[in-house]
Amino acid sequence: MARYFSRSLLAILCQAGLGTGVLLGAVSVTQARDIRFNTDVLDLKDRGNIDLSQFTQKGFILPGTYELAINLNNMVMPVRPVTFLAPDDDPKGSEACLTQELVEQLGLTDAALKGLTWWHEGQCLDVASLKGMEAQGDLGTNTLTLSVPQAYLEYSSENWDPPSRWEEGIPGILLDYNLNGQTQRQKSNDNKQTNTLSGNGVAGANLSSWRLRASWQTRISHKTGSGQPSEQSFDWTQYTAYRAIAPLRAKLTVGEDFLNSDIFDSFRFTGAALISDDNMLPPNLRGYAPEVTGVARSNAKVVISQQGRVIKEILVATGPFRIQDLDSAVSGVLNVRVEEADGSVQQFQVDTATIPYLTRPGQMRFKLAAGRPSNWQHQVNGPLFATGEFSWGVSNGWSLYGGGLGGENYSALSLGLGRDLMAFGALSADVTQSRARLPQQGTLVGGSYRLSYSKRFDETGSQVTFAGYRFSDNRFMSMADYLSAKNDITGVTPRRGKEMYTISFNQQFASLGLSANLNYNHQTYWNQATSDRYNLSLAHYFDIGRFRNVNLSLTAYRNNFSNTKDDGMYLSLSLPWGNSGSVSYSGSYAAGANSNAVSYFDRVGDAGTYQLRAGVTGGDADLSGYYSHRGSLAQIEGTASVRGREYNSIGLSLMGGATLTAQGGALHRTSMLGGTRMLIDTDGVAGVPVGGYGSSVYSNVFGKAVVADVGSYYRNSVRIDVDKLADNAQATNSVQQGTLTEGAIGYRHFEVVAGEKAMAILRLADGSVPPFGATVLNNKRQEAGLVTDGGLVFMSGLQPGETLTVHWDNQEQCRVTLPQSIPAGLMNTLLLPCVKG
Repeated sequence: MARYFSRSLLAILCQAGLGTGVLLGAVSVTQARDIRFNTDVLDLKDRGNIDLSQFTQKGFILPGTYELAINLNNMVMPVRPVTFLAPDDDPKGSEACLTQELVEQLGLTDAALKGLTWWHEGQCLDVASLKGMEAQGDLGTNTLTLSVPQAYLEYSSENWDPPSRWEEGIPGILLDYNLNGQTQRQKSNDNKQTNTLSGNGVAGANLSSWRLRASWQTRISHKTGSGQPSEQSFDWTQYTAYRAIAPLRAKLTVGEDFLNSDIFDSFRFTGAALISDDNMLPPNLRGYAPEVTGVARSNAKVVISQQGRVIKEILVATGPFRIQDLDSAVSGVLNVRVEEADGSVQQFQVDTATIPYLTRPGQMRFKLAAGRPSNWQHQVNGPLFATGEFSWGVSNGWSLYGGGLGGENYSALSLGLGRDLMAFGALSADVTQSRARLPQQGTLVGGSYRLSYSKRFDETGSQVTFAGYRFSDNRFMSMADYLSAKNDITGVTPRRGKEMYTISFNQQFASLGLSANLNYNHQTYWNQATSDRYNLSLAHYFDIGRFRNVNLSLTAYRNNFSNTKDDGMYLSLSLPWGNSGSVSYSGSYAAGANSNAVSYFDRVGDAGTYQLRAGVTGGDADLSGYYSHRGSLAQIEGTASVRGREYNSIGLSLMGGATLTAQGGALHRTSMLGGTRMLIDTDGVAGVPVGGYGSSVYSNVFGKAVVADVGSYYRNSVRIDVDKLADNAQATNSVQQGTLTEGAIGYRHFEVVAGEKAMAILRLADGSVPPFGATVLNNKRQEAGLVTDGGLVFMSGLQPGETLTVHWDNQEQCRVTLPQSIPAGLMNTLLLPCVKG
């Protein structure tokens, strides 16, 4: 396309019919910046009507303001207005004016900032004052490329930027939702049907650096033929406002929250918290995010909740599931409920673990909170409390940590020591003592002792994500235990912990193509039955004849929760079939629910997957299907199941959101409710495919799209998929990057031109033509074409009736108005008058 190569002198001269041998004699370089052209070699009708002044300097750009993306050492920053000015010592030259605002976002070290000098009355950076720095503009790609020696920049890694480049985003409102609808008919129960609609979501607003969020959940259930009215509930479960405090690498939260602690057990409270945020650290220093694993015996809905608040609902297909996208701030005991298609329910709990609380030498990490305990109905039900904890990097490898929690009639103190064992992992140990005064039992003083370990063994392919042991004596009480006992007439706390063993272990045997994953949790209580959960997964990849990457996997589990045992095993053999599909056999063995089935899995484009399954369960035919589609407007999942004489059911899940800002808005899919997102502006062009790390979404009729699969404090890339771009559309710059703070609504503007292509001859009022080398710009100051011999120009991205400007001698000379109907094809050459503006 002409607008991409017209900045090249080679392309201009080739349009004039010259060979490369002539080109070598046509150009002479007098110095690094100035270039002279021997125009005598040009085969032109009018040798006196030539304007190559804009090419006499390397990278010359006409003085003016342009919307350019900033490319800093191959990292593409947001598009911004950049002004090109003539330097004070060169009136005919042109240099980019790097403002103080732009320089602040480069992430220069304090030493580098002190040595900077400025020009144009102190408004523009003198690039020469930073030795080795270069700045070069390119209108062909609408990019300002900055090369800065790494020694002058703050620490950064491949996917992480220093705080100076973090973006708070733009103001806006959002409404995210996750809705699940299910219909189930029990054939063995007079064909009675149960219809259920459940969901949860987040409504919010972003104001400057503040994020306002309100979480909700709902459930509607109706049983036909039961004679009972529908059960309905809708609750606002949590009101929160938070913001990042970048200088402290911390997050400030006001409102309702769960205590986020590495030392004390979590409970819900209303108040404020200031917490060092691991997400603000480079990725290799970040903490552990909890995950939930299990096995679904049929198409099922998995509900993860904590103290009554639903954290996540998701439909899963038959077989093992692994949910890894929970927020790393989630801590404490999670309740997991697996609702099967036949109406049966699996329940178990997951104790989220924390890695040893270690800190780099000389650094301090902290967590502060104050408020009153509350329940999910927004009622405070406990005394005013305050808590604080810290971790201090004493020396290389050693960390001292501890903290305290105190309120009326309750207090706890903790002290611990952590050690980085280098090749042997990381180990920490701590002691916590509590003091609680209860009307029924008097004053109870007790202790809790914990040992934690974490290690990745690269040499052996092993990883102990977390391993821990904790013992609490009979008189120890956590804050949650105290609140429960205080509100109980007997003064007894149910489920008061005694011993806990937990481990999450992964082993890779690369030479054998074998991987193993073990999750184990054993919890004993002083006044309740023991709770156990085991989950062991083995996977082996191998080749059979022409089949490659055949997968044999085995998952075994045991749940012992509230004196209810649930043991099971799932075996699967899968082999590739076709371009993207796979055929598999699976056997599921559980109490009273043994099944064998054959299934087929395949992809639909790059955004959809489906699975068809047929088998036998308990002597009955068992048929099911599962479909998932990552659409532009929502993440859609659907299930359907039929089992012989027992039941049939269908389910549908929608997960998406709406984001609205002053720059526009869009409906979109989402992955984290209320989370970070990027609003994409495609210059009003609809149907432009854009994306982050997932499948592309398409801009709406207003030229807006929202990409939700982006992370916080992580350098994200958003791009236009040029392979799917319409033939009549062109993107000047297809990739942009940036780092957003948590919950931000980022904004990226892509220069997209959509329109017709045409050949034209330009005529001035006196019958002459613009000079060879004159530039044609559209109303967005984007280059639409370049004039060659005789006023001939090839133009692209044209809109009927649009007015274009023609420039030479470094300024606008005349204007061209296109007809209301542009002939299709390039064989029809338009004759267009160019008149003074």
